Amino acid sequence: MGNLQKNKKALFIVNPYSGKGLIKNHILEIIDIMVKAGYEMTVYTTQERGDAIRAVKERDASYELVVCSGGDGTLDEIVTGMLQSGFKTTIGYIPAGSTNDFANSLKLPASMKKAAEIVAGGEIFPCDAGLFNNDIFVYIAAFGLFTEVSYGTPQEMKNMLGHMAYILEGVKHLQNIKSYHMKVVCRDGELSPAEQTIEDDFIFGMVTNSLSVGGFKGITGKNVLLNDGLFEVVFIKRPRNPMELNAILSALVSEKFDTNLMYSFKAGGLYIEAQDEVAWTLDGEFGGKHRTVTLKNKQKAIDIMVK
Repeated sequence: MGNLQKNKKALFIVNPYSGKGLIKNHILEIIDIMVKAGYEMTVYTTQERGDAIRAVKERDASYELVVCSGGDGTLDEIVTGMLQSGFKTTIGYIPAGSTNDFANSLKLPASMKKAAEIVAGGEIFPCDAGLFNNDIFVYIAAFGLFTEVSYGTPQEMKNMLGHMAYILEGVKHLQNIKSYHMKVVCRDGELSPAEQTIEDDFIFGMVTNSLSVGGFKGITGKNVLLNDGLFEVVFIKRPRNPMELNAILSALVSEKFDTNLMYSFKAGGLYIEAQDEVAWTLDGEFGGKHRTVTLKNKQKAIDIMVK
């Protein structure tokens, strides 16, 4: 029992509906693992969207750990609340969503018990976060093709079909692909000064800090580091015919980017100006419609437990 004298405090925020609600079968086991590691646990179940932001923002400074169980959307809320609070507490992530892209990037196990053991006894990894105008995102800001899919797909369908829901919905939209005319200014990146501004019609764009998106690995490019202060950026140009469209899809599947059809580069920040309002998704949730967007990488903004 000497262990318990340490009396470290942890706030455990749970989204009970994430994924298939599997967390309900594991919650006691997780709490037990944390208590054995010397933590006194305060459990809070989120009641509605945005609730986790408030709970973290208003947390007491005496907590040494904020443990989060849910999907990437729940983690997004935790990180948002953390950065808005103005002080940093280490985050422990027990993934329970339907895709868990960011958990895959951090090499966190799918088993909730194993993930809890990492939270209790792993090591701290300082990780980048993204600013999107006045919003915060953890691993992806995207627009266009495949993105309406994510927040346009009901949670039940996401749970039932998983990645297939994303793909099926995406294919449905192919015959009426929408494109957006945009000017993109790259800041602190790897593009040469001459290429710093690109202007074109795009059907899809993503600004990421992740090794996988929608369960697809490698789509964000090679040599991805989660703490280098740089985003991985992909913008896909509007295809002029079905052959180009097929080339784009096979490039995404084979992870061989065709520079004639898309731009792929790293950047510390971006300024994007669109002719019309564009709907964005942030970590799989609706991020509003915007004509101008400023994105900035906040290097090592959060501390998260990893193996």
